This record gives sequence, C-alpha cells and structure tokens, in this order.
Amino acid sequence: MVCASELSYTAMASSPTSLLLYVFSISCLLFLASSSSSSSTKDHRPGTIVIPLTRTPKSKQSREPSEYLQRLASMSSPRLKTSLFPHSYGGHSITLSFGTPPQKLSFLVDTGSHVVAAPCTTEYTCTNCSFSADNVRIFNPELSSSSKPLGCKSPKCVDTNSPDVPRGCPDCTNCSHACPPYTLQYASGASTGFFLSETLYFPHKTVHNFLLGCTTAAAREPSSDAIAGFGRTLFSFPTQMGVNKFAYCLNSHDYDDTRNSSKLVLDYNEGATKGLSYVPLLQNPPIAPIYFYLGVEDIMIGNRFLRIPREHLAPGSDARGGVIIDSGYAYGYMTIQVYKIVTHELKRQMSKYRRFYEGEDQTGYSPCYNFTGHKSIEIPNLVYQFTSGASMVVPAKNYFLLDDEMTFACFPLDTDGTKTLEATPGPSVILGNSQQVNYYIEFDLKNERLGFQQQTC
Repeated sequence: MVCASELSYTAMASSPTSLLLYVFSISCLLFLASSSSSSSTKDHRPGTIVIPLTRTPKSKQSREPSEYLQRLASMSSPRLKTSLFPHSYGGHSITLSFGTPPQKLSFLVDTGSHVVAAPCTTEYTCTNCSFSADNVRIFNPELSSSSKPLGCKSPKCVDTNSPDVPRGCPDCTNCSHACPPYTLQYASGASTGFFLSETLYFPHKTVHNFLLGCTTAAAREPSSDAIAGFGRTLFSFPTQMGVNKFAYCLNSHDYDDTRNSSKLVLDYNEGATKGLSYVPLLQNPPIAPIYFYLGVEDIMIGNRFLRIPREHLAPGSDARGGVIIDSGYAYGYMTIQVYKIVTHELKRQMSKYRRFYEGEDQTGYSPCYNFTGHKSIEIPNLVYQFTSGASMVVPAKNYFLLDDEMTFACFPLDTDGTKTLEATPGPSVILGNSQQVNYYIEFDLKNERLGFQQQTC
C-alpha cells in the first residue's frame, strides 16, 4: 500500500482504490465471461522450526531513536515464522497479539507503508469505507494493563513524515503530555490516532514497549484489517523487531479468502541466503524514506527490451520516478509514460487475439482479450532486468487478470492517465503482490538488498 504519511507527493492511484477496483473488476470480468461463454463455442522453505531463544549481548545505550527501537528486541532467535494469509481484497495478513491480556488482530503486511496501527478504542469510526465500523475488530487499550500513551518526551515521539524530526512537547519544557496525534495520508484514504507503548506477543518472542498506532478515525479504507507497515523507518514492524532480514512467499489470493497460508519469516542472521538472486535496494530520496526502491536496468515483454527512460527507473532527489516493491498493492501501478510503452509492446505481441472491448469498458483495465476459439494461448512474460544482472520473470498468470476457463484476460495494472512523473512526485512503477506470487522474497535490511527465488509457496 503506497503511503504518503502526511506527504502530498504520492497523489497517484492508491492502494485502497486499487484493491476496491480489483475486487469490482474481478466480479465484472467473471460475469462477462459467464454471459459470453453461454453464447459462444468453447473450445523450500521448511515448516516452522522452534529454536531456543538466546539473549543478545548488551550494548552501550544510545539516544538515537532507531538504535533505541532495535534494543527493544533484546531476546532473539535466528529465525521466527508466522502464518501469512491471502485475502480477496488483494492483500495478505498475519495475526498479531498486543496488550495484557493479549488481544488478537489481523494485520495487513504492507511494505509500502511504515507504521503498525490498528483500529482502536470503542469510538473508532471509518468514513466512506468498504465495511461497517460497527463490525470492525478493534484494539481496546482500556482492557490492557500494559498499555500506556507515548509521552511527548520519549525519543520515539517523532514526525511520521520525517522520522529524524522530534515532535517533543511543543508547549512546555517540563511536562508529561502525550505525543501529539499522528495522521497517515494515503492517496485516496487517511487515518488519524495516537501512539501507544504496548507489549507485542509474537510466536516465540515477546517485545515490550512496542510502538503501536491507535487509530481512532479513518476514511476510504478497503479492509477492516489493521496495518503492519514494513517500510524503511523506525516505526516499522521489522525495525521494532530488530531483525536483519525478513522474507515471505505469497500465495495467490485467487479472488477468495482461502485459508491456505504461507509463511512470513523474521531473520536475525546475516549474510546471503543460499539459492537467492539479489538486487540492490537504492538509497531513498529524503522526502520518501518509506519505500523499497529496486535497482532496475530495464523492463522486458517476452524477450524484447523496452528501453524505459532512466528517469522512470531510478528515483530522483525530488522522489520522482523509481521502481518500488509493495506487498500491500494488489497487481501494481505504472505511471502513464511507462504504461504506454509496456501496453504498446503487449498489443504488438498479442495482435493475433481479438480485443475484448466490453471487458475494458466494464473493468476499466486495458488491454483485454477474448481467447474464444483458440485451442492454446500465449501471453508473454513480464521481466524486470535488474542492475545486478539478475532478472525477475513474472509469468502471465501473475500480471494478467484471467477468468477461470482462460477465455478472457485483462492487463490490470493501474495507471492514472495523467503525466504523473512531471506533475506529482512518486514511484513510476509499483511491483504489486500478485506479481510476487510463488516467489520467495527476502528484504535484507542490513545489507540493503532484495533477494528472490521462484518456488511454490
């Protein structure tokens, strides 16, 4: 989920909107497939291993917020795992327990945002959301003996937009006020609340003084799940857990809420993981500290390089351009310039198939194709060629929206239809979670690189 976190620079197609359009488009496409078909002739990762916890050596106390948060995870095992569930709204979630006694909630795993926050208090409201706030499972701090508001004098009381900027106690120098409320602004949604210091109970690990956002009001949210931001700031879940790496292998959400889970891995080891190819994570622009930017040399359709202009593939100092990987975004996004280059080549290579204009009108996606009458079909792979020399091959089923009988298909990546790169700072390409299905993806935070390997999740 692309998150602006009090920024205005990501005013593009948002993840909440993407997920809602995704569900609506699936329904439209399946309905059209059903109606048209009636009038046409149809032709390694091992399981969880429990490892004894070992205490990490004590280090000299630091006043730096990032180091302070990392020390919260004073007990760590080399690897911790938990189940990761796909959902029909286009996301994947884990179950986390906060408070004393523990309150269990479902959290969207989102590498495109950076705050861990849950619907909170009995006064929680959500305006123009896809669900009723009355049915949302909330975290209630009044029921937790370990819950306490984050104080304004805490080193963790910093700006969610600029984590290096303390918010502090603006009205006094010697007081015990709470840290000022936060606001997280997405491209088409928003939430506000206050920070709590809480206890997290993770499988085989307990973390005290975990920074949890208590969201009291939200707008235009696609799911009632809480959000676990995995981005690159001190607020994020992996930073607070003190890990060197985290990894996941995503199952397809397949338009339903299957309970066939995969695994999220928190890894305290260092060094390369055997069998993975690596791509460098690029340095973030100062005004976009959240995202995981990938070093991409070019994009291919089939075996043809598209020669995407460099300004679209690498972020500028003003946060324009770049390719990010986002587990909270369903299929993905391309700014209009990249989208036109990619779809032009797609249309050229798939010119033997009949365009499905009715499907395009109903779903808003383009191009769409009707494969009725074809005994076999060929959709080229989408390939990311990285600066490291490695390449990530995205098969058609991961980046095309296909009906069950392989009769119709649409290219579902979002674009905003405007010259976003010139007008509004933000990534040019978002590699969404569907493109990552059946890949083991490792975020090596310590060595600033992304590892990947194709496998069955």
